[in-house]
Amino acid sequence: MTDTLTLLAYFLTTTLFGGMILYSFGFAPFLFRALEPELAGRTIRRAFPAYYLFLTAGGAASALVLAPLDALGAVLMAGVAIIGVVARQGLMPAINAARDRQMAGEAVAKSRFAALHGLSVALNFVQLGLIGWVMVRFL
Repeated sequence: MTDTLTLLAYFLTTTLFGGMILYSFGFAPFLFRALEPELAGRTIRRAFPAYYLFLTAGGAASALVLAPLDALGAVLMAGVAIIGVVARQGLMPAINAARDRQMAGEAVAKSRFAALHGLSVALNFVQLGLIGWVMVRFL
């Protein structure tokens, strides 16, 4: 049973890592190269709720499977899930509101959008780091 749980935990963790890499360094940049900026922005905005749901569900599932195998790994993956909830429910709406105000011509909104977007990128890298650390623990 432990081997099955270990394999499932590894699968969940690496799938989450790979999905994040693909989205962050493949899908999002591709959209901004392939589409007009306004359309790319609208498209990526529609994709983010699903992305954060993927992070939350994947982190939570990995944490649950890891719990009997690796307490620290489970806590780290729970952290990934919690960051996903905070980003989806709090940060993403704030980023969208700042971007909307920026597009409406509000000067101060540009710096707010930049700061919030920077925070979201930093949190994404924190999540990648946590997942990477868990993956290394499998070695």
